[in-house]
Amino acid sequence: MFWLGAVLVISILSGLARGGKFLNLSEIQLKAWPLLLVGFLMQGVTNWLPSDKTWSHDTAVAIIILSYLPLLVVVWLNRTHPGVLLAGLGMFMNFVVIAANGGMPVLPGAAEIAAGRSLDRLDLLSAAKHVILDMHTRMSFLADVIPLRPFRTVISLGDVLLAVGLGQFVDHELRKPTTWLRHGLGQAKPGSASSS
Repeated sequence: MFWLGAVLVISILSGLARGGKFLNLSEIQLKAWPLLLVGFLMQGVTNWLPSDKTWSHDTAVAIIILSYLPLLVVVWLNRTHPGVLLAGLGMFMNFVVIAANGGMPVLPGAAEIAAGRSLDRLDLLSAAKHVILDMHTRMSFLADVIPLRPFRTVISLGDVLLAVGLGQFVDHELRKPTTWLRHGLGQAKPGSASSS
């Protein structure tokens, strides 16, 4: 998920360069936003599960699938915000391919390009939630098939939509008019002219 953090930083810098106000980030209001932390924390936990245990894979996949529930709830509650539905579509695409294949399929060739070296089966399955993409994979076009060499990772089409949606949301929030009253300005008492 390091690459997603990079997307967030790039989106912020791009929005600021286009006239956005960093102060606007403090005004972002998302309904049920703590559920985002719950969902991403659940996904992060799977990275710590041992990949060589018989129970690891099924446990990781179950946690990943369940993690999409709070994430998609946040998307639905905030669907009117620019970029949120697009990000939600990306999440849903990832959810579908993981549920259909019992894990996120990863294309070996793409993983080798991202890693810059040849990989064996253990390398490809280093994350307990992954399965190898093969002729039996369902909806392979939604799998991890896009190598990101700078981050040594492989992402999916759903990840791309998630990143674009996140970028659109952050850009919009940075460049919308600042509501100064929320920051305690403009709260002065009326002058004599208004009290007469």
